[in-house]
Amino acid sequence: MSEDSEKEDYSDRTISDEDESDEDMFMKFVSEDLHRCALLTADSYGDPFFPRTTQILLEYQLGRWVPRLREPRDLYGVSSSGPLSPTRWPYHCEVIDEKVQHIDWTPSCPEPVYIPTGLETQPLYPDSKEATVVYLAEDAYKEPCFVYSRVGGNRTPLKQPVDYRDNTLMFEARFESGNLQKVVKVAEYEYQLTVRPDLFTNKHTQWYYFQVTNMRAGIVYRFTIVNFTKPASLYSRGMRPLFYSEKEAKAHHIGWQRIGDQIKYYRNNPGQDGRHYFSLTWTFQFPHNKDTCYFAHCYPYTYTNLQEYLSGINNDPVRSKFCKIRVLCHTLARNMVYILTITTPLKNSDSRKRKAVILTARVHPGETNSSWIMKGFLDYILGNSSDAQLLRDTFVFKVVPMLNPDGVIVGNYRCSLAGRDLNRNYTSLLKESFPSVWYTRNMVHRLMEKREVILYCDLHGHSRKENIFMYGCDGSDRSKTLYLQQRIFPLMLSKNCPDKFSFSACKFNVQKSKEGTGRVVMWKMGIRNSFTMEATFCGSTLGNKRGTHFSTKDLESMGYHFCDSLLDYCDPDRTKKKHLKTKKERNSTIASHQNARGQEVYDRGHLLQRHTQSNSDVKDTRPNEPDDYMVDYFRRQLPNQGLDLHHNLKSKIKECISFQSKKTGINWTDDEKRSYKDKGIVQTQEILQYLLPIVHSTKNMQTTQIKQLFNPRTNFQIQHQIFIITKWNAKHEIYSSILKSDLCLTREKFKVCKSSC
Repeated sequence: MSEDSEKEDYSDRTISDEDESDEDMFMKFVSEDLHRCALLTADSYGDPFFPRTTQILLEYQLGRWVPRLREPRDLYGVSSSGPLSPTRWPYHCEVIDEKVQHIDWTPSCPEPVYIPTGLETQPLYPDSKEATVVYLAEDAYKEPCFVYSRVGGNRTPLKQPVDYRDNTLMFEARFESGNLQKVVKVAEYEYQLTVRPDLFTNKHTQWYYFQVTNMRAGIVYRFTIVNFTKPASLYSRGMRPLFYSEKEAKAHHIGWQRIGDQIKYYRNNPGQDGRHYFSLTWTFQFPHNKDTCYFAHCYPYTYTNLQEYLSGINNDPVRSKFCKIRVLCHTLARNMVYILTITTPLKNSDSRKRKAVILTARVHPGETNSSWIMKGFLDYILGNSSDAQLLRDTFVFKVVPMLNPDGVIVGNYRCSLAGRDLNRNYTSLLKESFPSVWYTRNMVHRLMEKREVILYCDLHGHSRKENIFMYGCDGSDRSKTLYLQQRIFPLMLSKNCPDKFSFSACKFNVQKSKEGTGRVVMWKMGIRNSFTMEATFCGSTLGNKRGTHFSTKDLESMGYHFCDSLLDYCDPDRTKKKHLKTKKERNSTIASHQNARGQEVYDRGHLLQRHTQSNSDVKDTRPNEPDDYMVDYFRRQLPNQGLDLHHNLKSKIKECISFQSKKTGINWTDDEKRSYKDKGIVQTQEILQYLLPIVHSTKNMQTTQIKQLFNPRTNFQIQHQIFIITKWNAKHEIYSSILKSDLCLTREKFKVCKSSC
């Protein structure tokens, strides 16, 4: 059910286009007919002259205002029987009728970042009377603050000072999520652009998304955005703007692609307020004449895209059974904030035992990459894979895919229509000003009363750092347990996604300026694993993705890796359900089964020689006596195993004991780290190949033999050395894998090692 309480909202006072333009008629109605309408609700509110209700709508019919009751609110938000809920804009915003749509496309190979040549220019544009203004959006400054909203905004056409007979480019940004304030033609093929600040503010100029038409192919155009405010930018580190061509999409099915030459980010002349602004300039040749093209800061993902995606889930007879879509609240502009509950339905009370996981995204509307990660997560968790089924059986997922739909619709970068950053107001009590974060915090509070919440993650985008990383929370007590607990999940995520996620970039401190963020507030409410996941606007510096941009598929894949790491972190009890492996583990199991017959006849001497060569530079500082005691014990208990097995076992144990941690004081490259990790995996697999048959054989040992081995009157040195070897090998396998990152630990291997402890 909707959690939105009844509150006064000016957005529902008008219905038709004539209402907003006829202010005199509206004031006449207020002065003459308000008393007549008030009588309808006088009994409910006790004040016949000034009723407080949102249930009465006013329609202008036949020359007069007619009140009527509002239709029952759609508690589900999306319906299979009707159209999507229309987007609502501030009344003064101009919106074109054309609906902008783009195709999904992934480049066949990763797109490289831009490498500066040293020949890039820094154009500076002093005010000139000869410059021609070709685009100007003045509607953003008609009101100092949000007043009310309506479907479609203000459709008054904007006059373009453009001669359609020449070769001047035509610009447009009056569509959903579009952002462009002003365009000045400073030369024949050179344009100076100004990005619109967030509505009802004078800052946060980062997001741009606009349309260009009337171009000529093969001509080198220069575009320069002149009013960025951040001194540091990923454009200085090789990030390229995004480009989309409708003709390329229709002819070759090519979507958004990274483009641009002579890319430069630099400080320009100071503005009128004394602050320094920064410019981004690039050159580009359009591939087609008279095309319709778009430029954007990041891959757009609009509120309409989300509604269409949720409508597809709601119309799916399978996914709709375990994914319930509801309306968490309504925004200032009366747009819906959706919340999804994803879990396998149960009729009994066992569902209360399930732990909860909370995910949110798009609290900052210009960080569109967070929506693509959210889409990848929803695609996977709502899929038909065995791991997705296991996750739905184990957890209750509460998902808020878009916390700031108002900002997304109008093309803001950071703020809502209140002109404030919602991610600094999770502690605010102003429900009417910040409804989405207020109701999210209230939802989490009520959820924690019913079940344990093991993880909260808020998805964001980052404009200054590469890769994907996390921010966590450290307590002031600096407890070792809490210190390590916050780092385990990000570390597992970095192991599952080594070419995108950087554990070294993660931070776990709580700054005073961040105390109002969702991450810190949820942590203080009692959620120990409370994170902000930051995804770069650019690309990766890790592994195979090094020096390339992230595509939408790369971002979506983080949703899968999030789920995979969640299974690693919270492996469900296998006594209730058969353990399900991840895709990577299943592929590894298939390969091992195919090579099982070849491994049986593998040359053991060659294996030992290879181990000796790989560890020749590692000095063995541990004594060799435990090997003899261990082998003598197994020879004594298992005489039928043969001498060859014991000699190999002795050698294997010696090799395993001599395997030490990485050398300190040396900067290892990624390839060296990967090679070292692979050697550790090979050694562990080979030692287990010899130990597991022996461990299974000890099940037939007599009780007296086991008691004799651990009798305190027997050889204490033998018992002590056996215990030290077993304990050291197991702890080295577990803790070195998780904390030192020496080995790649899988869930199956963790279970084996844990049981051996």
